[in-house]
Amino acid sequence: MTGEPRAQALGALYAAETGGPAAPEAADLAPRAARLVAAVWAHRTELDAAIGDHAAGWRVERMPVVDRNVLRIGAYELLYSETPVPIVIDQAVELAKTYSTAKSGAFVNGVLDAMKGLRPGESSESRSESPD
Repeated sequence: MTGEPRAQALGALYAAETGGPAAPEAADLAPRAARLVAAVWAHRTELDAAIGDHAAGWRVERMPVVDRNVLRIGAYELLYSETPVPIVIDQAVELAKTYSTAKSGAFVNGVLDAMKGLRPGESSESRSESPD
């Protein structure tokens, strides 16, 4: 993985999910990557629920491990960071294209685009029922 914090975080999350330690190893990561790993890991149940709500026709547990973790990182940044939405989505798409497949980029883009207005504690149903 490159030195970019999101890529480092992806590597640690991938390793933890594919037979590595029970929790991701973040000791050798850049500080920003370590914080991202810890936050994504702590919120993964909530993130998976939000991703599952917006990934039409896909169950989170059936997604490729790289795609699932790219989506977790992107979803975390959408929900909990001040990073502008276009940057979050663009960076997630680039991670998917680099470490998964070209088709994964389009998939990640679609899911995160569908999630871009979601905030913690808010479901897609409550958003659609609220007035514009």
